[in-house]
Amino acid sequence: MTGQARIDAPRLEVPDRELSRARMKVGRAAWAARYYKEFSRDAVIAIAEAVARAGYEKSVQFAEEAVSETGFGVAEHKALKNRLCTHELLDYYRNLDLVTPRVDEARKIIELPKPAGVVFALAPATNPVATVYYKAMLAILSRNAIVMSPHPAAKAVSAAAAHHLAQAAEAAGAPAGLIQCVEEPSIPLVQDIMSSDRINVILATGGTAMVRAAYSSGNPAMGVGPGNAVAYIDPSARVDAAARCLVESKAFDNSVLCTNESVAVTLETNRGNMERALRSAGAHVCNEADTARLRDYLFTGTGFNVDAVGKSAVWIAKQAGLRVSPSTKVLVPVVASPGQDDLLFREKLCPVLTLTAATDFPQALTFAKHTARRGAGHSAAFHGEDNERLVAFSQGVPVYRVVVNAPCSQGAAGFATHLPPSFTIGTGFAGRSSIGENLGPQHLVQWTRIAYAKDLPADLAGVDLSGVSAERPAARTPIAAPGPAGEAVSGDVSRDELRRLILEELRSLKGGEA
Repeated sequence: MTGQARIDAPRLEVPDRELSRARMKVGRAAWAARYYKEFSRDAVIAIAEAVARAGYEKSVQFAEEAVSETGFGVAEHKALKNRLCTHELLDYYRNLDLVTPRVDEARKIIELPKPAGVVFALAPATNPVATVYYKAMLAILSRNAIVMSPHPAAKAVSAAAAHHLAQAAEAAGAPAGLIQCVEEPSIPLVQDIMSSDRINVILATGGTAMVRAAYSSGNPAMGVGPGNAVAYIDPSARVDAAARCLVESKAFDNSVLCTNESVAVTLETNRGNMERALRSAGAHVCNEADTARLRDYLFTGTGFNVDAVGKSAVWIAKQAGLRVSPSTKVLVPVVASPGQDDLLFREKLCPVLTLTAATDFPQALTFAKHTARRGAGHSAAFHGEDNERLVAFSQGVPVYRVVVNAPCSQGAAGFATHLPPSFTIGTGFAGRSSIGENLGPQHLVQWTRIAYAKDLPADLAGVDLSGVSAERPAARTPIAAPGPAGEAVSGDVSRDELRRLILEELRSLKGGEA
């Protein structure tokens, strides 16, 4: 550096306070994860139950706050989603034991559970509170700590929800720092934390750019791709029931779920019946002029018009210059035939469902394949009673979930079917995701397998596994993470335990023995 350059160089580098706070949260989470991984299964369930109760109690309040802050969706529907991520989610996984070692005497294998550690979780603006609830529950059930990073458009309600769950968890005996949230997220901050060597896995739910950034961070990541669900309505379907499913699904929370149907395809012989049934179910079926106006409003030179995301059908109709009934739930633009590269065949996170018709089933299947490639690996729906066509559709369309005779929004997410309840829908190989199923707590635990020689005797019954888990019960008083020098540490952490934790922390900072 030249002399002049040294003179011109800044004398003081001002630290980024929000980044420093976020890094401290990750440090606290690392401590909490090390402590929590020794909790017994009964203690884990007790904490999960406390968090479920707390989330349920404020599901309506947080739903209203989410709509107020973001402008997306319907408060009543968001409250339902929030509630589904409390007791119902816990009950679905209650019997999944991710704590107890497994012993397979026949195959001479012992499996020891290893939680990931610190989970960094991205949450979208479209489903902020439900995603916070859902990912926090997954972390608790898998004995991991979690740091949430909400979308900036939903940061206040997301932070409030995470703090509320954290208080409930700590009151039930969880260590402090088990559930945390970044209050002021930004792209540089998120990128810095995603690449931290203290993060063990990233759960990325959000835009394509952020999900790809998670995968390129250098840390393990589980993310999802965009949806563009196609629904096929076969002539064997009960057309009125199918139309009600489509309208119910597309209108649910103003269609912000990525599992919602984007395009409906039927056969030309059935198109008239579908249009009539959709009108009866509350949809406005567009004529050619209305379809053109809607297309022009929804898709601009820069892509999809984000102003329409999560807005009601009536609101969108007004902006696009359409005259519709005040009770309209869904707008249905009609494209005469499939096979065209029409903008209306793309994903639309708003209550607009494109309808088209094919001459026969092979053409409908070809079009469904083409449409689903824009949401590869995600979801599709089939309405009808023809099992041969159902199998052909499911085999041919590049998705990992096919919902049958049910709303796709709720069905693919596991709330109208027996699929695992989820707000992170794995898109697998087809969608460039690391998982192809609905994300669950089992994806946050891996297992060490002790495998004995096939041909030699092994006394597995004599192996003492009591040291694997300390059977640590939930504490009667909240356990606080070690703070900065001079800060008191509350809870029932013994002096020896605190010394061990501090030494472990020093080793991780020095990269060697303390």
